[in-house]
Amino acid sequence: MIDAIPTPFIIIFVGLLAIMAFVGLNAVVLVYLERKVAGFIHRRPGPYEVGPPCFPHGILQPVADGLKLVGKQIFTPKGADSFLYWLAPMISIAPAIVCFIAIPFGPHLQVINTNVGLILILAFTGINVLALCLAGWASQNKYGLIGAARDISQGVAYEIPLLLVVLSIVFMTGTFNLFDIADGQGTWPWQWYIVYQPLAFILFFICALAETNRNPFDLPEAESELTAGFHTEYSGMAFACFFLAEYAYMVVAACIMAILFLGGFQGPGAPGIWWFLAKVYVLLLIMIWIRWTFPRVRFDQLLNICWKWLIPLAVLNLLITLAVIAL
Repeated sequence: MIDAIPTPFIIIFVGLLAIMAFVGLNAVVLVYLERKVAGFIHRRPGPYEVGPPCFPHGILQPVADGLKLVGKQIFTPKGADSFLYWLAPMISIAPAIVCFIAIPFGPHLQVINTNVGLILILAFTGINVLALCLAGWASQNKYGLIGAARDISQGVAYEIPLLLVVLSIVFMTGTFNLFDIADGQGTWPWQWYIVYQPLAFILFFICALAETNRNPFDLPEAESELTAGFHTEYSGMAFACFFLAEYAYMVVAACIMAILFLGGFQGPGAPGIWWFLAKVYVLLLIMIWIRWTFPRVRFDQLLNICWKWLIPLAVLNLLITLAVIAL
């Protein structure tokens, strides 16, 4: 019976199981880092008491958070569309997990090596906008609906410069294959594409912050005015799905930046997953650092940054790249 199952399906199934374990473990690590980095930047201790003496500095705080979410009651708000209401968190987390199957973590560590890996990731990450839209609309909450509307405006706007930046790298490499893009860069930092495309890296990083709803661009869930925005009515594990998805998309964005601009798994000495994870988590720490350092911008400022600055700069960068390639 097992022999009748094609090998690629077995590989993908096992890969998805490993990815789900990685996403869950990564969320635990990032929750702890988020709290401790926030405490350090704001001159607070952060989590410190949760756990026995053998686990110092509140290292069991993520476990306590998980148990709290599991124990919370799950309910459907009165008047809400129950089908879409519960479909939204599943639509949010599922594409994030699928995105990892095309990411090369190492020279021989990738679920599927496809020539359209970059397109696959861009397509699936765009589905998250639909999930947040459904969450706000189906919950029959005006704050959730306004938060969903903001997310659509923000997501659609910042996808444009992000795609233009990605095209610059694609024209340089001539491929959408993420493994080939990483493998085509050298082992030393001056051989990575960030040296040739520094403006593209900065633009991509800013767009990644906006696409993952991170400060200073977390307007769809601005707690001070929208009571958490699109997920106001969600609690327990339904909220946890959005929470996991946010961190998963952060990791996906960091992985893409590491592959496109920082050589991916390439590094001095010998290429491997250790170089890839080091680059990814340095980028994640910078994203966390920015969240707890800069204040939230206004919504008109958020859109002006995109339409008046990022898109013109991305177009200019693409034209310069094409001109250099043509010459």
